[in-house]
Amino acid sequence: MGKRWTWVAWSMLAVFVVSVVPAAILAVANGTVQDPASLLVSTLGFCAFMVVGVLVVAHRPSNAIGWIFSAIALLAVTALLASEYAVYAYMTRPGSLPGAILAAWYGSWPWYSMLALALVFTPFLFPTGRLLSPRWRPAAWLAGASTVALTVLAALQDTLDLGRDKVIANPIGVAAVENPEESTVGAALYILLIVLAAVALGSLVIRFRRSRGEERQQLKWFTYAAALASLFLAVTDLLPPNGVVDLLYGFVVALVPVAAGVAVLRYRLYDIDRLVNRTLVYGALTALLGAVYAAAVLVLGQLSGEVGGNPPGWAVAGATLAVAALFQPARRRTQAVVDRRFNRRKHDAAETIQAFSTRLRDQIDLDTLAAELLAVVDQTMEPTRVSLWLRPSAPGPTAAARGEARPPAA
Repeated sequence: MGKRWTWVAWSMLAVFVVSVVPAAILAVANGTVQDPASLLVSTLGFCAFMVVGVLVVAHRPSNAIGWIFSAIALLAVTALLASEYAVYAYMTRPGSLPGAILAAWYGSWPWYSMLALALVFTPFLFPTGRLLSPRWRPAAWLAGASTVALTVLAALQDTLDLGRDKVIANPIGVAAVENPEESTVGAALYILLIVLAAVALGSLVIRFRRSRGEERQQLKWFTYAAALASLFLAVTDLLPPNGVVDLLYGFVVALVPVAAGVAVLRYRLYDIDRLVNRTLVYGALTALLGAVYAAAVLVLGQLSGEVGGNPPGWAVAGATLAVAALFQPARRRTQAVVDRRFNRRKHDAAETIQAFSTRLRDQIDLDTLAAELLAVVDQTMEPTRVSLWLRPSAPGPTAAARGEARPPAA
């Protein structure tokens, strides 16, 4: 059974690779993308979905998440290949390739299923591959019916738009069926899917609040990657487009399926707490030091009379030195604030150990010290059992009695 699913997983990966390479070549030949690097960035996320889906199918074939991720990637890349094939056959080199109309038809409808799988069914089923409870089945069935309806409308629309003002007749089109993006029925189905996506996110929130142990860590991984991708998308909208920003965005988007794969396969689950902590600390630290640097350059520039122009070199150097001097103190302070606000358990444990260290310098009674040590271990580590073993004193006439505190040496 395991070998069969492994074979299926590798077969899907082979189809993906065989599709993505000619799709990229045709996209460059058609002029759809001017820069091959931008095409690489745009397909990076789908590659991540495919690889993660294949790994999950091979190791957890009963989990629907692997199949959903694989379907997302396969639908996207095969639809892209079909669309670029049709554009090449109809517009770049007309009449050069057979089956162009079939390719144009196939390239028109898989996108709706892909979006529904990513935005509705993934939140509904993550991380177990099952709904939170049977009560959510009507919403899932409604999402499936809406997706099928949108897909059928797209497949039966009377014309196929290839872009660049090129429209061809759909060989199986129905005259009364319009493009779902332009029809009233299609708009209603879009709105319904958006509502269902919000409902799916609500079920994910409820699942997180009810989760414990490993499932909670799995949901933390997915939430972390989704929040990071959303934040980066909001930031990139404010930045001028360039290759570096696009590349970073491609990697951030790819983090979502990667994080989901780590969660489903349960690989280093508990590293997520440290990762979230470091992200909060260094994100806040970067914003703080960036603000300090900008303020320092502005103030020093005003003092030098270079307001509105390029600041002098000494002002930039001074601001850089100030930021460097503030780095370690700011990092420690930011770490403490993050631990106190987002990692209260660790903060309380650190405070308990610090208080015990202070009392340790003044405590000389061995029994009291042993009791306090056991209490500190119980509060900070929360073990199921704890015991303390004391090495007996060395034999000799001057040795203190066992269990009594020895006076300090003069």
